[in-house]
Amino acid sequence: MAEAPPVWHPDPARVAASQMSQFMRRLAAQGRRFSGYEELYAWSVSEPTAFWEQLARFAGVQAEWGTAPVLSDPGKMPGARFFADTRLNFAQNLLRRRDAHPALIFRNERGERSQLSFEALYQAVAQVAAWLAARGVGPGDRVAAVLPNIPQACIAMLATAARGAIWSSCSPDFGADALLERFSQIAPKVLFGADGYTYAGKRFDGLPALAALTARLPSIEHVALVSYVNPQAPLGALPGAERFEQLGSGPQPLCFEPMEFNAPLYILYSSGTTGAPKCIVHGIGGTLLQHQKEHLLHTDLGRTDRLFYYTTCSWMMWNWQMSALAGGTTLVLYDGSPFHPDPGALWRMAEEERITVFGTSARYLAALEQSDFRPRARVDLSALRTILSTGSPLMSASYGRIYQDIKQDVQIASITGGTDIVACFGLGCPLLPVYPGEIQCRGLGMRVDIFDEDGRSVRGQPGELVCTAPFPSMPLGFWNDPDGHKFHAAYFERYPNVWHHGDHALLTEHGGLVILGRSDAVLKPGGVRIGTGELYSALSGMPEIAESLAVGQRFAGDVRIVLFVQLAAGVVLDAALQQRIRQRIRSATSPRHVPARIVAVPAMPRTLSGKASELAVRAVIHGEPVRNLAALANPETLAYFRDLPELED
Repeated sequence: MAEAPPVWHPDPARVAASQMSQFMRRLAAQGRRFSGYEELYAWSVSEPTAFWEQLARFAGVQAEWGTAPVLSDPGKMPGARFFADTRLNFAQNLLRRRDAHPALIFRNERGERSQLSFEALYQAVAQVAAWLAARGVGPGDRVAAVLPNIPQACIAMLATAARGAIWSSCSPDFGADALLERFSQIAPKVLFGADGYTYAGKRFDGLPALAALTARLPSIEHVALVSYVNPQAPLGALPGAERFEQLGSGPQPLCFEPMEFNAPLYILYSSGTTGAPKCIVHGIGGTLLQHQKEHLLHTDLGRTDRLFYYTTCSWMMWNWQMSALAGGTTLVLYDGSPFHPDPGALWRMAEEERITVFGTSARYLAALEQSDFRPRARVDLSALRTILSTGSPLMSASYGRIYQDIKQDVQIASITGGTDIVACFGLGCPLLPVYPGEIQCRGLGMRVDIFDEDGRSVRGQPGELVCTAPFPSMPLGFWNDPDGHKFHAAYFERYPNVWHHGDHALLTEHGGLVILGRSDAVLKPGGVRIGTGELYSALSGMPEIAESLAVGQRFAGDVRIVLFVQLAAGVVLDAALQQRIRQRIRSATSPRHVPARIVAVPAMPRTLSGKASELAVRAVIHGEPVRNLAALANPETLAYFRDLPELED
């Protein structure tokens, strides 16, 4: 793969002022000197005990530090544990400040705005925590939530963590069956819910799903309802429910339950496209420490920053953004469609709220390219210094469009990780240049490598993304997996004692990462492994194509590539366009990447987290059952892929 030159370099003053540089100067004062990021990274993975201990000190993590080694059983994956006898409370670290500085700024598509200071947030958490305590909620209990991305979700999560209980949330666009499929596995004691939500100008009633959930899940003893779309939302459908707005009375003391570093904090869920969603359990200390590294060092977030990430409470980026409170950063929350009433909605908010770090998905940025809104020409983004992107690979062409259409002097930090680790393997770095199509670096303390099929480390060629040493946010395991068999099979079966993440990726010569797609979606025409991301990257920037999806079809004893395209308005897939598509793919990749068939469809099936589902389409074109339709947000779109005459010969 020929490497393009950098498209952005950090200003020297910005480099010097960054917290990454401050961290390096602190290490230099102790006799550890590094010439740049590569040397710092090499030290962080070769001496993990020293690195994570120094990071905890730099971040000011509040804990009762034990005497056990920083890393116990480092040769075991799974099995290694960080800070085994240390005790701390997650909420206490996020609420360490109590002042008038904004903690949460909330906006929604209805034009509503509210703001909570750190002091007001602390008091709100204290009231809800007292309510939970009065209902017997304590360490180990599960608290579930079906909430939009609103301040009440943040308050309820922090109150749950203050009590030492375990938080698990979904967004209200999940149907009752999808909610039950997840929450029935963890038997929550308390449910926080909202009466509804709005999206793209439409109002959706959330009460029927909550009523069905509480009726079918006997473990739920207490329900608190947020009146979000209707201040007078009736409680009749939820017997015994209380209004969130009336929880607690007057100022309450906030008591933080000391918990073991490796006690559970969150339960997150896999997409569920290959069966029932897995309940992934994440620990308190590992989540906090990992996020502090990613926020302070890699994203350079500080007290004066305003962080926005377009997310829902179902996506791990919601959990990720919450941890930025520990550094005193202001969180800007948004609920609603990013394109309502028009594509400029989020960018006008960025101007008005003086957002410094704007986080979104690669899919959103691609959709913005298809619109006629150019933020650079329409809004003042002088405060903006970093754009974060994740969810799927950010294509090379999108980098140029961001500099052209959004802002010329901005760091583009494409990041990659996932629900599995509630964190990142690849991140941005304030010290490094930005190359188109690349994630800037591997995260500090993460011994990330690329393996070929025989488990050999390779650079400059595609392979499997792995992590060959323990890291703090490695899950504690799966819920209801007492012997760890399912957990081991998910991540450690292919390469023993090595975390196998399931991404097809490439490590560049200068240390950047390129994600080529999910390993289970790799195409193998003629036995040659091709990442779907390579095709999507080749097609990015073609105005005729709104979205594409590639799968391998078993045909004539081999596998052939089938490319599905969702076309821009008014575009027809004629022979000329098919030829341009094939030529573009051939020029950007190789003749083996050229699809055997190109088929236009009106829409792509998506998981509840918004990702296009290649696995579901592959099953449909082979006449096989889709294993979990409840995992799809729009299962009706699968009809577009059934019995296609274009795939019969």
